[in-house]
Amino acid sequence: MSNATIKALNERKLRDKSSFRETVRNSLTMAYRGLLKIKRTPEQLFDVTLQPIIFTLMFTYIFGGAISGNVQNYLPVIIPGILVQTVITTSIVTGVQLREDMDKGVFDRFKSLPIARIAPLAGALLADTVRYTIATVLTFTMGYIMGYRPEGGLGFVFLAGILVIICSWAISWIFAFFGVISRTASSVQGISMIILFPLTFLSNAFVPTNTLPDLLQWFVKINPISHLVTAVRQLTNSGTIGWDFTISLIGAGIIVAIFAPITVRAYMRRA
Repeated sequence: MSNATIKALNERKLRDKSSFRETVRNSLTMAYRGLLKIKRTPEQLFDVTLQPIIFTLMFTYIFGGAISGNVQNYLPVIIPGILVQTVITTSIVTGVQLREDMDKGVFDRFKSLPIARIAPLAGALLADTVRYTIATVLTFTMGYIMGYRPEGGLGFVFLAGILVIICSWAISWIFAFFGVISRTASSVQGISMIILFPLTFLSNAFVPTNTLPDLLQWFVKINPISHLVTAVRQLTNSGTIGWDFTISLIGAGIIVAIFAPITVRAYMRRA
């Protein structure tokens, strides 16, 4: 190999490295923009602040006595379920806000800037992890106020929160894809709710699986939300990492592997 060829390859590596750094820096800048939007319009956080409080109070006091005999016995069941349901539902916002930005022409203005084309999408996905974190902390806090004391300890509670945030971030790629290909923000929200509503409520998040009809039991047992809820319960209530923990991480990886490339491809065609 000639010296000129080696020099050209080295220069290309430097350009690629510089391009990667610029992409990361631009993505972080766009993530910061997303956080500034939340700061200026704090009502965007209503879903991650009010929903955990309302749902925890409502489901606990409505179903607690009927399912577990009393509220205290129901808290180890419902808090992990509410956590998963709330944070997963929050991931819909990624696609909705992405579609709104594209409809308003914000992304058209980004095209004229000397930034990586993928940065607005990556930044939006990164910024929404803050929303998931807020919802996670508030759910556990609300549970603690009501008397929930996770026997797994603080370390496993933290691990459970990280697991839910990772899985929610993975699922947000699905809704980001809908945000890119859909025509309106309302259609993104409608499609997303059609998908999430049966997955969250036809799971073991709120009631034991064995209390359901046989056909529903079959669906609940294969429902990925049920595996995630079970993994969170095992972590928080007994401090154990079971097969459901592994299944949840594998499922999150599969979702990202499938939807990240097609979302990026669809986004790049429009950007």
